[in-house]
Amino acid sequence: MINTPYGKISQENFQRAQKIKLFVCDVDGVFSDGRIYLGNHGEELKAFHTKDGFGLKAIMQQGIEVAIITGRQSNIVSDRMNALGVKHIFQGKDDKLSVYNELLSQLNLTAEQTAYIGDDVVDLPVIQLAGLGIAVNDAHPLVLQKADLITTVKGGFGAVREICDLFLQCHGQLDMTQGKSE
Repeated sequence: MINTPYGKISQENFQRAQKIKLFVCDVDGVFSDGRIYLGNHGEELKAFHTKDGFGLKAIMQQGIEVAIITGRQSNIVSDRMNALGVKHIFQGKDDKLSVYNELLSQLNLTAEQTAYIGDDVVDLPVIQLAGLGIAVNDAHPLVLQKADLITTVKGGFGAVREICDLFLQCHGQLDMTQGKSE
C-alpha cells in the first residue's frame, strides 16, 4: 500500500497513476455536487470547488492533458474550463465512449495512459476502459463496484483535486503545489 494525503492506495493503482498522460472528467457529480440550480428566468447555476481548479492547473503544468466529457450543455462549464486552460471540452455527449476513443486517437494515446473520473452509470464504459477508472465517493453503487479507485472526497467537494494530488505525488511534485486555490 502507498500512503497519500487522502489515505492508502494499492501499489497497482499507484503504478497505473504513474502512467497517466490524459485525465478525463465528467462534470455534474464530479466537479459539482450533482445539483443544478434553476432560476425563474431559465438561468442555471452550478458550484465548482476552487481546489479542483488548482489541481487541474498543477497537473497541466506537469504535462498531463485534461479533458471534459459531459452529457449536458452549459455555458457555465465552458466558462470555467476555459478559465482553467482546459483544451478538450466536449459537452452534450451522451455517448462518452465514442468521444473518449476519438480523443485517444487525436492525442495518440492508449487507454492505459488515461484516467477517467465519473459518478453515474453513463460513465461506466469509459471507467472500465481507462487505465485508471475512478469513481467519486458518492457515485452510483454500480460505479463504485466497477471502479479501480474510489475517492475519499465526494464529488463537488475536491474529489478532482484528490486525484490531481495523486498524479503529482506519482511524479514527486506534490510538495510543489503549495499555494493559493484557483
